[in-house]
Formats: sequence, structure tokens, C-alpha cells
Amino acid sequence: MAQDQNTKPDNSTQNKNQNQTAQNQSSAASDRELTAKIRKAIVADKDLSTYAHNIKIITQNGTVTLKGPVKSDKEKQEIERDAAGVVSRASIVDQLTVTQ
Repeated sequence: MAQDQNTKPDNSTQNKNQNQTAQNQSSAASDRELTAKIRKAIVADKDLSTYAHNIKIITQNGTVTLKGPVKSDKEKQEIERDAAGVVSRASIVDQLTVTQ
């Protein structure tokens, strides 16, 4: 999928406005494993855009934060569903944003 020429290539400015960053990722083996399983589930979902495949997944003490831009509400819901296949919905913090 080609990127729109008017779209900035990253979302760094957006990330500065939110609390969780990749540096908050826990180094605990269980948290790294959860992150890897969720990433694998999201990337395996071929209905999702490249934006969705590249969201940030930050896990701390079993709580998973999903962060970044996605193309639609449907994608946002699909990502949440994919993550909920790995951890309970109560353990998911949704910071995904829909871009147009």
C-alpha cells in the first residue's frame, strides 16, 4: 500500500503527547513474550494495513498498551480483538488513533 505523499512518514509528534513509549517496555521475560505473541497475531492478520501492523505494543506487568495510528475504527477493533486473543481485554490499554 503506497503512502500518501502529504502524509508525514512517522508519528513521533503524536507519541510525545502520550505517556507510554517503547522505552517503557518491561524487560521481564513474561512481558516480552506477551508482546511477541500479540505482534505475531497482528502481523498475521492480513486484513490490517501497514500502519496497523506497525503499531507500538508496550507491556508492563501484564498490562498491554496498544499505541499508534490506524486507518479505521474497524482496524482498531480488529487489533483489539487480536490482542484479546493473547491477554484479557481488562489488561489492554487502547491508545490507538484513527487517521484519515
